[in-house]
Parts: sequence; C-alpha cells; structure tokens
Amino acid sequence: MSLIVSPAPHLHSKDTTTSIMRDVIIALLPTTFAGLYFFGYRAGILVAVSIVSAVLAEFIWQKLAKKPVTIRDLSAVVTGLLLALNLPSTAPWWSACLGSVIAIILIKQLFGGLGGNFLNPALAARAILVTSFGPLVSTFVNTNTTSSLGFMSVDAATAATPLTNPENYSTMQLLLGNIPGCIGEVSKVAIILGFIYLLIRRVITPAIPTIFVGTALLCGWMFNGFSINPAQYVLSGGLLLGAVFMATDYTTNPMTFRGEVLFAIGCGLIVAVMRKFSSYPEGVTYAILIMNIATPLIDKFIKPRVYGGKANA
Repeated sequence: MSLIVSPAPHLHSKDTTTSIMRDVIIALLPTTFAGLYFFGYRAGILVAVSIVSAVLAEFIWQKLAKKPVTIRDLSAVVTGLLLALNLPSTAPWWSACLGSVIAIILIKQLFGGLGGNFLNPALAARAILVTSFGPLVSTFVNTNTTSSLGFMSVDAATAATPLTNPENYSTMQLLLGNIPGCIGEVSKVAIILGFIYLLIRRVITPAIPTIFVGTALLCGWMFNGFSINPAQYVLSGGLLLGAVFMATDYTTNPMTFRGEVLFAIGCGLIVAVMRKFSSYPEGVTYAILIMNIATPLIDKFIKPRVYGGKANA
C-alpha cells in the first residue's frame, strides 16, 4: 500500500468550510436585519440580487470550466451578502449583480477558487464598482419615518456620511444605526452582536479586529491633535464592519499571530491616514485591500520556527 506523505502540520478539525460560512452568515444576520429595518425594501432587493448573482456566477463558472461545483459550501452566499452590506441602499440592482460576478469570477475563481484568492472578493468588487460608477454606488440617504410595511422609509434627500460631520450625530444614533451609510455598516450594535457570536463559536479571534480598531483610533487621535471624539471616530463609517467581517478573512490575512498583528496595525494606520489626509472620507476598503496584497510578504518574513530547527534570522 502506498503512503501519502505531506508536510507538517497535521491538524484535524471538526470545523468545515460549510460550518464556518454558516456561522459567518448567522453573525451577519443582525446587521442585515438592521439594514432592512432602516432602508426598507430597496436594501432587501440588493441583498437578494447580490446573493443570487454570486451563487449563480460560481455555479455557471464551475460548470463551464468543468470543475467541481462548490456552491454548497456557502462561501458564495457570504461573498454576495458582504458585497450587498457594503453598498448603499440607493445603489442600482444591476451594480449588486455586476459586483457579485466580479467578486466570484474575477477575484475568486480566476485565482483558483476558495483559498486561492489574494484579495477579499467582496471588498475588491466594491472598490471596482466605486471606481467605475462613482456616485451611483456611493450616495447615501437619511432614514426617518416608519412605513406601513414596518420598515424605515428612506428620505429622498441625499446625505453625507457621518465621517464628514460626525458632530451632527449622537453616540446613540451611531450605535443604533439611524444614520446615512451603507446597508451593513450603520448599526454598530448589530455588528458587535455578530462579533460576539463569532468569538463564542471560535470562528475568529479578537486580535485583528481589536488591534485594527485600536490602531485606527490611536493614529487618528494623534493625527487630529488629540481633539477627536473617540466614540464618534470608531462608530462612524465602516470601521467596525470591515474589522470584524472582512479583515478576519482566513484566506487574505497572514498565517501567524505576529503576522496578524502587523496586518491589523497596517490596516488601522492606513485608515487613519486616509481619513485625515485624503479627499476620500473613508479608507477601510482600501486599507484592507492594501494589506491583503502585503500578506504574502508578511508571511515570507514572519515565519514560526520549525520544531527542532534553528530560529529564523
């Protein structure tokens, strides 16, 4: 009988890709429902279109490429849901469809499928949409009165992201989510609930999210002459959503703990720099993508010592 020899580590786990993705979906439900509550049926349409498009794109591509169909692992569902949550409710439905196709085929499948992509698919697709279509996918609206359907109806007037004028919103508004923003970023309470669930299920560790947010806050505080309101800085924009659900992506962050620390510090620093010195009010998407690109370099120079071997130089 032939032996199959493979390099260490030899680790077996009861967790599967499907179970992990299922946990991520469950963790995203609070912020999804919050987005539906505040933005109504338009948010629901974007979420549905994005998820269905992502699943169909993966299915059709794998069929055409004569590869095993993997839609049952739920990773395409997670990608589609994350993309929708990173879009404003005013985005046209076709942008969610196009973004999902870009995320699945261009960013994920062309690099070998799940585990082969070097960028977070949802964030990379969002960056391409923002660059290509500008205001169509980056225009925010206010939320106000309750509709007859039980959802919050959307004010026709556009509004700037709270990052532009954070003093216009109270800490409670920023926490609960009655503010302009992307579908999934407005309710920080919902994001924190998802974060706690992922920690309890041991899907993620607190290292990357806490270091990411802490670095962004510390650097932002210094860059602004120690004059910012810490709560407003952290709760404005997509900092928490990105730190909890995108920066923790297994495939696109470093493999070692020290690498994760460096990755998170880099993300936080880039966010603070972009918020202070660039014309773009939010830098979470680009911060994570830049550090995704840097991950192979981090893994190259930060390696654990092989048991019984010499320490790395």
